[in-house]
Amino acid sequence: QESASETEHKGWCDTELTTNKQTRDSHTEDVSKLQAEIDDHTMSIADLTQDIADLSSGIKELDSATATASAERQESKEKNEETIKEATSAQAALTKATAVLKEFYAKSAEATSLSQQSPEEDAPETFSKPYQGMLPEGGNIVDFLEVILSDFARLESDTSTSEAMEIDAHKKFMFESEKDKALKQNEIEHKEAKKTDTEGNLHQATSELKAVQEQLDKAIAYYEKLKPTCVDSGITYEERAQRREAEMQSLQEALKILAGTDVDLS
Repeated sequence: QESASETEHKGWCDTELTTNKQTRDSHTEDVSKLQAEIDDHTMSIADLTQDIADLSSGIKELDSATATASAERQESKEKNEETIKEATSAQAALTKATAVLKEFYAKSAEATSLSQQSPEEDAPETFSKPYQGMLPEGGNIVDFLEVILSDFARLESDTSTSEAMEIDAHKKFMFESEKDKALKQNEIEHKEAKKTDTEGNLHQATSELKAVQEQLDKAIAYYEKLKPTCVDSGITYEERAQRREAEMQSLQEALKILAGTDVDLS
């Protein structure tokens, strides 16, 4: 009866230990997978957070650059407009002055031509020809004013051309900046959506890990309860069976001696 009880106990231990080991191995594997998944989600969230911060910083830099460019464009525009205005006014004044001088010199020439005597015969040496307003460097005042007029006309033209080029460059810069900003904002939206999904997956994985870890802890605790009777009993079932067989043999031999005959107790 004791032998049958031990056999039954061994069978129960083998079943419980096998089942418990399978449970512990399965939960251990699940814990490892979930922990790796949690690590991946955590890293992804950190990367996405950094990406979003970098993109946001890039947008701020673009906003600052466009604001500075717009301020500089306005300042340059005002300066160019003032230069063009001054050049235009100067040209108008020079044109008027030149016309007055030309009229004056024309009348002078006409008055000289009406004289009956040739300038060489009667007029002083200074009036040997119509007076044109001579300058110390040579040439006359009208020529000098026309040179200045040409300079102001060129200044107006160059400034107008420069203004047109600056407007075009500014428009291109603003267009590219707005496009870059829109792309960054769109990327931020996608990354924020992905981050939200990843945070949801992280929360789910963390909950699953907690549940599986609790099951693993219970399996380990049950294994510790099994060990005293099924693992750490001191001797194995085979050793106990051999010892019992030896005890039965010794008992049979003792009975034979006492009875003087062979006794089979099996």
